[in-house]
Amino acid sequence: MSKRSVQVDDFTSLQVLSDPQFAMNGQDFFYVSTTIKDKKNYESHIYRYNQQKQSQWTYGHHQDSHPRVSPDGTRLVFQSNRSGTNQIWLMSLLGGEAEQLTTLTHGATNPEWSKDGKTIFFSALLDNDDDVQSQRELTKEEKEKKQNEKKKQPLIVNRLKYKSDARGFHDDKSMQILAYDLQTKQITPLTCGGHHHYFQDVSPDGNTVLFTANLNENEDEELYLDLYTLHIPTRKITKINQQKGSFYQAAFSPTGKYIACFGHDFKYMGATLTDLYIFDLNNQTETCLSYQWDIQLGDAMIGDTRLGASQTGPVWNKDETALYFIATDHGATGLYKSDLNGHLEPIYHNHSHVFGFSYDSKSDAFIFGMSTPTDPGNFYYIKENGKMKQLTDANKDYLNRVTLSEPEEIQFTTSDGWPIQGWLLRPYGFKEGKKYPLVLEVHGGPHAMYGQTYFHELQLLAAKGYVVLYTNPRGSHGYGQKFVDACRGDYGGKDYRDLMEAVDYALKSYSFIDETRMGVTGGSYGGFMTNWIVSHTNRFKAAVTQRSISNWLSFYGVSDIGFFFTKWEHGYNLLENPEKLWDFSPLKYAKNVETPLLILHGEQDLRCPIEQAEQLFITLKHLKKEVEFVRFPGANHELSRSGEPQLRIERLNHICRWFEKHL
Repeated sequence: MSKRSVQVDDFTSLQVLSDPQFAMNGQDFFYVSTTIKDKKNYESHIYRYNQQKQSQWTYGHHQDSHPRVSPDGTRLVFQSNRSGTNQIWLMSLLGGEAEQLTTLTHGATNPEWSKDGKTIFFSALLDNDDDVQSQRELTKEEKEKKQNEKKKQPLIVNRLKYKSDARGFHDDKSMQILAYDLQTKQITPLTCGGHHHYFQDVSPDGNTVLFTANLNENEDEELYLDLYTLHIPTRKITKINQQKGSFYQAAFSPTGKYIACFGHDFKYMGATLTDLYIFDLNNQTETCLSYQWDIQLGDAMIGDTRLGASQTGPVWNKDETALYFIATDHGATGLYKSDLNGHLEPIYHNHSHVFGFSYDSKSDAFIFGMSTPTDPGNFYYIKENGKMKQLTDANKDYLNRVTLSEPEEIQFTTSDGWPIQGWLLRPYGFKEGKKYPLVLEVHGGPHAMYGQTYFHELQLLAAKGYVVLYTNPRGSHGYGQKFVDACRGDYGGKDYRDLMEAVDYALKSYSFIDETRMGVTGGSYGGFMTNWIVSHTNRFKAAVTQRSISNWLSFYGVSDIGFFFTKWEHGYNLLENPEKLWDFSPLKYAKNVETPLLILHGEQDLRCPIEQAEQLFITLKHLKKEVEFVRFPGANHELSRSGEPQLRIERLNHICRWFEKHL
């Protein structure tokens, strides 16, 4: 059977795997599979891998996630919105229906077991005076009535951090840590107050909870996250870290002697590489294991189909001599190990995207999730120094039906001596001797990374007959601290030149590219750069700017991150140097735009608010430039990755339409 080309809505048929969790026998594991239910909704279910077979454990048109197996291996706790709001549910692994444990008005999330299996810790948004014992979940009708009443009331704002792209406008509720006693079936709040408390781990003896929070009086003006322990019997809270910074993904060692976590000190603001820290609780010492590594810890890969959270580390080995984690390096992510002296070595690192893992201390084995440019993702089994074994075969039918383009890596040196990595996809049905149009894709961030992962939009453009070029210009992760910091204070400078020289390199190296038919697109920072490109060169014949930034003067005050991000990336706040911010703004150069420009933006985007698109559109339209503006109702900054499926389809259709018209 001949394979067809990729189609716009193919992403709706994908099964996206995440969050592998070993069962107690060290062989079976649970995981989450997310699919698209219909034009408006996603659904996710929990599966079990047992003796080389996969079986579905939860059903229905809802979202089940965060499965965690009890220490004795007999029960599974998870979160689900099957009742209408995310709550905590429990099921026996011997069979039977799931039991709902919580009925909190605003839901409950992220359950974790105590080491003795008697308590389940979880998180919930609470008001200061909430009585968790008497709370009940609202009915659908009650929710709708409350939402309608809220829409009629004015919003009183007295904080800098009063909105976020993920939550929308904030209220007075804060994230708290609670404990559910399985014997008494009572819920006990462990934290309270107006500050968010983020659960990290519980000590081996069950007496201490580890969490992160900013408990400072000026928390509203800071982005620090400190590390704390809470002694449950006495409620005593102790701060662990000594230096200022942001600490997260923290975990007790098996004996409780140490804490390991990721974090950084904001030395390079948002471009600071993540470090790996060890805290010795007995000696009250703090050690940075990664100070010589020059590698980004965690997963900085950009894609448009990855759904669901997964563990990226750090995770302790069984005898407290090493830590396991994912790290980002040169267009790929891998699974790594470090001893307590900072000796770094890979367990698995190849041309791929390792997006999550689970470690079993009994067998010293790993289950890890991995994606490649031609595979949306599967789970694999590996032991240290052992052979890798594929366990799942998700999306087999889809991959047997379509032709995917395998990326060709490019590497070149810029005119000022910087090495740049990128990739090129040849179009579907490629024939030697024929000329093809090119589309340059620019990633967001800017401190993120293109690389060896499945990316539906890139494959779609190749399927539509375009050569697709995507690179990691300076400012991207994966190439060390100096590289990721290099675009700060220089937006539209050498980062722009890197992209233009990448196009020059591709034209010189691949004779099948038609330099008279080139397009460019990108989102967020990539949208800013698209705006910058079309206002500084006419070499592109079409452009699509997505969720973009056009005016840094207004971005400062309207974005949920503008009040600090502007200073981080440009060195100035609005009142400190408005002239410099205007110089960085593509809107200043709108009169130079000759490239037909399509503007795509979500109505509810609070990260790069839609007024950025409105200013650009009105200005270009007033200047009688060729421009079109598409607004996506209800969509936030995550439209391309996790937005409403029908709107994601519409977005891709508009991109293809614009390039087809002009290229």
